[in-house]
Order: sequence, then structure tokens, then C-alpha cells
Amino acid sequence: MIRDLTVETLTAFFGWMTVLHIGFLGVTTLILLGFRDRLAALHGALLGMDATSVKNGYFSYLATYKILIFVTALIPYLALKLL
Repeated sequence: MIRDLTVETLTAFFGWMTVLHIGFLGVTTLILLGFRDRLAALHGALLGMDATSVKNGYFSYLATYKILIFVTALIPYLALKLL
């Protein structure tokens, strides 16, 4: 059965989506900070890249993912809270 899409339902949806995304970003950041050299060596060997390029890729990934969280989850949540 499909629920009615009310403002409260959408607000809860975007709120929980934001929490899950920020949690995933936090766990990923901690893993990359803790095992940066090992992961860079592994991914560099798999992709045929040097470790410096892989580490730059990690930074780019985290920055892009953070922006996507803001645009697709946090901003819609805040806009719905303001209604």
C-alpha cells in the first residue's frame, strides 16, 4: 500500500536520508584516515596509479560526496522543515 506523500512523510524521509548519508560519510572518512597508506597502495596496484594520485582521488571523492549530501538530502530536508 502506498502512503500519502505528506509534508511530514517527506520531511522524515529526507531527514533519515541525511542521517544515513552523513553516517556513511563519517565511516568512510575514518576508514580512509586510518588506513590511507594501505588502501592507497592496494587501489594504486589495482588501477595502475601511483599512491599520490589515489590519495587525491580519495579527497575528491569525499568532497564531492559531501556536496551531493547537501544538495540531495540536507537542503530538501531544511526546506521542508521551513514549510
